[in-house]
Amino acid sequence: MIRIASYNVENLFARPRAFDRTDWRIGEAILDAYREVNELFQHQSYSGADRLRMRELLLQLEIYAVNRRGAIRRKRSHHPRWAWFRRNRGRFDKQPTDSSKDVEIKAMGREGWIGWVELATEPVDELSTRLTARVIDDVDADILGVVEAEDRPSLVRFNDEMLDRRYAHIMLVDGNDERGIDVGIMTRAGFPIEGIRSNVDRKHGHEDVFDRDCPQYEVRTRSGKLLHILVNHFKSRSGGGGGPKRLRQAAAVRDIAKGLVSAGQHVVVLGDLNEGPESEGETAVNLEPLYGKDGPLIDCYGLPQFDSGARPGTFDACGIRDRLDYIFISKSLSEAFVSGGVFREGMWGSRKSRPKAWSTYPDMTRSGEQASDHAAVFVDLDV
Repeated sequence: MIRIASYNVENLFARPRAFDRTDWRIGEAILDAYREVNELFQHQSYSGADRLRMRELLLQLEIYAVNRRGAIRRKRSHHPRWAWFRRNRGRFDKQPTDSSKDVEIKAMGREGWIGWVELATEPVDELSTRLTARVIDDVDADILGVVEAEDRPSLVRFNDEMLDRRYAHIMLVDGNDERGIDVGIMTRAGFPIEGIRSNVDRKHGHEDVFDRDCPQYEVRTRSGKLLHILVNHFKSRSGGGGGPKRLRQAAAVRDIAKGLVSAGQHVVVLGDLNEGPESEGETAVNLEPLYGKDGPLIDCYGLPQFDSGARPGTFDACGIRDRLDYIFISKSLSEAFVSGGVFREGMWGSRKSRPKAWSTYPDMTRSGEQASDHAAVFVDLDV
């Protein structure tokens, strides 16, 4: 018997300040500005409009600020609120000695300088990190898909310092997201990772399909079975959009899984897919490619042995629309499915008072101390 789990840990030690969910409107605007200015930096030639827009965005990111004389100037700070401006080579801007005059962007294009904007981070609450470890201990998975981890060194450090080296094999491959919210995998001794394949270059037209990646990990079980674990983090729901991209991501995952199944392989697809059904008995609209009688996968929520508890979802208030975290298995594993469930002890959600719909760790006294605002999802397979 083995246990496979998926858990969105929301970063282990440091998290971009713009991810503060106390006011998503501010955070989303900052993330949009961050993305746009870095995209503008990549232009081979900067038009006058490009430079004006860069200045506006750098002002929004508080890399620039308006001084007492009404001029836009560089903002000096050892602890920036939103972002750092990184410059390695060449000149980007010039600040007149006259403090009544605006800073001027002098770079004419990408070839003239090397630099970027990097999101400022802050430490995750210490209790939150300890409770994240407690959730992982209590779920007790042999194979754990991890969502929103900073990087592999952070996972290794977390495993060493907080999990007493529970996991023998840890891997995280940087994906397409520059913000430190990647996906990875941790497996126990006896479950070696024998192969890795990245899908960061998969395209829809000129656009990347995956915001992070859909890495394929080949994990050998103690019984000798080879499992292909596909770890995912689909496009966010924040801002009310992302549906068409999630649909493309779901279709791409189905195609990857179909190819593996056609080759006689066992497949597990897991992660934060960022969309739930509109109501009980339905499937999430943009995840539809993962379903279907002719498809290669089975949603474990639909199996009678899966117990989702008193609430149907996995995020925040855990309503049906908040069912964001999934585990699918290939039909070749259907006979091996024993049980599954949702573990919510480490989540509080955005509410002010302690949740009543599920039990929680008594150590938590407020939302900011929760291990994550996602529950862990797990399945038990006899393989």
